[in-house]
Amino acid sequence: MKYSKLCEVYEELEKNPSRLKKTEILAEFLKELKKSKDYEIVYLLQGRIFPDYDEREMGISTQLTIKALAKASGKNEAEIIKKWKKIGDLGEVAQEVCSKKSQSTLFSSTLTTEKVLENLRKLPSLKGKGTVEKKMGLIAEILASASSVEAKYIVRTLLNDLRIGTGTGTIRDSIVLACFSEKEREDKEIYNLIQATYDKSTDFALVFEKAIMGIKNLQEVNLSPGKPLKVMLALKAESIADGFERCKNEKDEAALEFKYDGFRMLINKDEKGNVRIFTRRLDEVTNQFPEVKEYVKKFVKADNFIIDSEAVGYDKKTKKYLPFQSISQRIKRKYDIEKIAGELPVEINAFDLLYLNGKSLISEPFSERTKHLRKIVKDEKWKFVSARQLITSDQEKAQEFYEKAVEEGEEGIMIKNQNSPYQPGARVGFMLKLKPAANEFDLVITGAEYGTGKRGGWLTSFNISCRDEDGNFLEIGKVSTGIKEKSEEGTSYDDMTKLLKPLIIEENGKEVKVKPKIVITVIYQEIQKSPSYSSGFALRFPRFTALRTDRNVSDIATISEVEKEVRKAGRK
Repeated sequence: MKYSKLCEVYEELEKNPSRLKKTEILAEFLKELKKSKDYEIVYLLQGRIFPDYDEREMGISTQLTIKALAKASGKNEAEIIKKWKKIGDLGEVAQEVCSKKSQSTLFSSTLTTEKVLENLRKLPSLKGKGTVEKKMGLIAEILASASSVEAKYIVRTLLNDLRIGTGTGTIRDSIVLACFSEKEREDKEIYNLIQATYDKSTDFALVFEKAIMGIKNLQEVNLSPGKPLKVMLALKAESIADGFERCKNEKDEAALEFKYDGFRMLINKDEKGNVRIFTRRLDEVTNQFPEVKEYVKKFVKADNFIIDSEAVGYDKKTKKYLPFQSISQRIKRKYDIEKIAGELPVEINAFDLLYLNGKSLISEPFSERTKHLRKIVKDEKWKFVSARQLITSDQEKAQEFYEKAVEEGEEGIMIKNQNSPYQPGARVGFMLKLKPAANEFDLVITGAEYGTGKRGGWLTSFNISCRDEDGNFLEIGKVSTGIKEKSEEGTSYDDMTKLLKPLIIEENGKEVKVKPKIVITVIYQEIQKSPSYSSGFALRFPRFTALRTDRNVSDIATISEVEKEVRKAGRK
């Protein structure tokens, strides 16, 4: 397919803010795509080049993009930077400079989506000497063949900033609209089936292909050990009584478990016996946790499985659990792994079983899944254990269990419905979390501002955003307090600057816009209505408390959750 055809769709999506209209535009395009069978173009509609479960990244900085743009257009780098600082969007800069290419670049071939994917997919694998030049060459090659509009979207794809507003919900609904008749669409379960198929595969191109083939083919998509999977997420409970009201079964019982202050681990063992470990961000961390791999071999007796668990750090001397921030550095560590594993050990607390010996268990009730889990796990304290659990209808016993969890340094408790299935990637009402009262959200940084004086050269104020159901980011305030001046005291301005500088996609004086990648936990005093931010709200006295390297942008607070907290505060 000509890349220009896809760009026409991008343009239509960008200029139509209505989600309904976006769904219709996408559906019409998908109907055409059905005929060509170029299903991987669906990734480009998401601003991606691989399925969602694939953690490979292009690793392209703004600076490298500018160099490639200069090479392809024949323009001077300084001129491009000047335009970028004035316009703010490097995609629009690319559109402008590529409309005036030098004569040497005019005789180029028609660009196809296949060529764009081919070149961009080579980028993550390039390593070692000469990598920068090779990457720049691959980008410049497709930019040289691109029209002005095509250049705009190539650059935006490179910078992970497509700006067309197509979230997961919009793509899901457009697949339904493109692949099923009006009569079939009257059954709302078809939307749930598409969502469930995506949740199990985290691959919209596969979902689209299966939807074309029919409902039966969608139903046949199963879990696959060794492939990352989106975890099920919890909603908040207001109290023990609220938790029981929402999660009790026919016997008025609920399952309670400790809520550990660690990070999620999906532990996989495939049919060949290979063990792979993934975080809730779908990042593979098998190499970073060699001891966990050994624990699996020693303490889990099954041929193949997918276990959902929490890795919790502890102090070897005091045998006290540590907060997430104390062990978070292990997730990204690539060197001295054995040394840091000895210094910062983790205990695996297994709490759910999604797949066992060739069979998916996600449709089975939670009570059955945990029964199977406890049969295959041999508990070994400080290494690999089943999560502490209490099944009761007695709210006084539940309160005691909750107080015990907090006393032992855990975050609180989970309250779960015994009859519930496992829904990958969803925040569900039959799994709740209860923590001591604290006003906090996980939010993503979408912008920042350079400091002055002794903080000059550092990014010191950070724009923080929640999201809507389509994945659009809505600013809700700025945070600066809680971040340290010295790294030895905790997460510092220097640490944050090093993380965010490669993610800059726009500059305007001291202010920058960044790719929404870095998730942080923020506490606040209250939420106020505010026309200053796109969310319509502002956090009062926000304070940074933790850098959440284990969490993805899909995990951050939604605008619905913000509105719920506002209503709750109003009732009080």
